[in-house]
Amino acid sequence: MFRVTIRGKFTGLDEAGRAAVLAAGGTAFTEAGTFTHDQSVTAFTFRCEVPAGPDDGEDEAALGAMAVLEAHGHPHEILRLAVTDMREIRIRRKGRASAR
Repeated sequence: MFRVTIRGKFTGLDEAGRAAVLAAGGTAFTEAGTFTHDQSVTAFTFRCEVPAGPDDGEDEAALGAMAVLEAHGHPHEILRLAVTDMREIRIRRKGRASAR
């Protein structure tokens, strides 16, 4: 699983688009993606979870997230994109003795 964060700005968002962005708001990473935005709904952060195949890398995850963002249909410009490969995240359990 990849988590992709896209920061950008809307270009020419109409009232229907503004309402749709407000409805898709949230901070969770989901496959459909969620938006957080500034008060004027101009700048945004889009969070998306992209399933990972065995040979998939960050490039495939970025392309997948951009496709999900495009599917929302809002005119935008991407400013920054960050990908986290959740397969590489290791959780340290508190209170466990280290094995030596």
